[in-house]
Amino acid sequence: MTNHDNEQRDFVERLLGPIGPELGCEACMELLDQYVELELAGVGAGKRIPALRHHLDGCHACAEDHDSLCALLVENAACQ
Repeated sequence: MTNHDNEQRDFVERLLGPIGPELGCEACMELLDQYVELELAGVGAGKRIPALRHHLDGCHACAEDHDSLCALLVENAACQ
């Protein structure tokens, strides 16, 4: 598969949404702390909570909250 084929497949997947159960913004916010802690521990958060990973891929607002939380936790860990 070429890079162009991969880009087209990714585009179609984003348009169609996740195959599995969907997660709304409210549920995303409820699970975000747990998800980020799994990510920072290197435990494979996307495999443990795949619906949240799919939501973050498609929701800019929640992705920004995710990125901010990650940055905050990494910064706090460095200060301790």
